[in-house]
Amino acid sequence: MIRVTIDQAEDGRIRGFTLAGHAEYAEPGRDIVCAGVSAVTFGTVNALEALLHVDLDCETDEESGLFKAAVPPCPDPETEERLQLLLRSMVVMLESIEESYGEYMHIIRTQGG
Repeated sequence: MIRVTIDQAEDGRIRGFTLAGHAEYAEPGRDIVCAGVSAVTFGTVNALEALLHVDLDCETDEESGLFKAAVPPCPDPETEERLQLLLRSMVVMLESIEESYGEYMHIIRTQGG
């Protein structure tokens, strides 16, 4: 199962996210759950870089299925607003996958200071 953890500040801002595990919906190369989750998350990271010039601090480990991304501080309020919109959009897309394939992917939200 892929566990997606969304790290949010108390005000609801997304501070980062972590993917861990493998969906195991199908064999590698044919796993539509893994492909969907990967497309949504990597597409969002790429969009943040290409459109907003914001580079997330990312860590990966293919074997364990780990992908961790931390959102850097954003001094420009307009860029921060756009960044958060793209991240919230990513969460909505992941929720759609979870709704259909919940036994293979689950979203966990953490909230802190």
